[in-house]
Amino acid sequence: MERPVIDAHIHLDHYEENEVEKIIQDLPVESYPALIAVSYHLQSCKQNLALAKRDPQVRPAFGFHPEQPLPATQELQALIQWMEEHVADMVAVGEIGLPYYTRKETPELKIEGYLELVEQFLAFAKKWEKPVVLHAVYEDADLVCDLLEKHHIDNAHFHWFKGADATIERMRRQGYFISVTPDVVYEPEIQALVNKYPLEKMMVETDGPWPFEGPFKGKLTHPRMIHESIKVIADIKNEELEHVYQQLYQNTIKFYRLV
Repeated sequence: MERPVIDAHIHLDHYEENEVEKIIQDLPVESYPALIAVSYHLQSCKQNLALAKRDPQVRPAFGFHPEQPLPATQELQALIQWMEEHVADMVAVGEIGLPYYTRKETPELKIEGYLELVEQFLAFAKKWEKPVVLHAVYEDADLVCDLLEKHHIDNAHFHWFKGADATIERMRRQGYFISVTPDVVYEPEIQALVNKYPLEKMMVETDGPWPFEGPFKGKLTHPRMIHESIKVIADIKNEELEHVYQQLYQNTIKFYRLV
């Protein structure tokens, strides 16, 4: 049996249906007890909830991904209402955050509306005592840290984080979690982050179906890739592989309150 791992961030609803079925079939529950299925918008939330109803390994998070146009008022109200109706089914609020990559492509895009949207979701998370899953990289992470501190939210997970040393240190002080994707196998920037960040505040993810390079080039992104990530993390941290497996697993169980 493989050592147990949890994919802390995967977009199951973005795979083809036959791909989702194959992934689930490939993953014995003893070795892969949970897949944290983050959502993109209301329809995505509904799809992930349906997957969770079919397979208990799927643990959904509900939210609105920031790398898309802002929702209309009515659309947002419908999403928030639906989330309140299904709050018992969700392990976290996510994915939420700021549109860093969209703004790089469209510099005239205003950030103010996205900041207001993040605040609404953080208020929801605070009200219902849910952890939050964040898409906030480079300078955007500091803006989100400001909002987390404003709303007194400690249970924050910055997925696939990238940023400056000062931001990394700020996140360390606040006790926020990060998660590492398979690009740690070949990407120096991510390897450097792993070296700097405490193992006790780290998780592993795929962000599937996002594709990867290096040894994963041309392959369907799959939670099994996490094992390669963990080997590299253990090497960077100069820690026993078994200890790293156990620490990452327990971190994820604790953060998402899976027991």
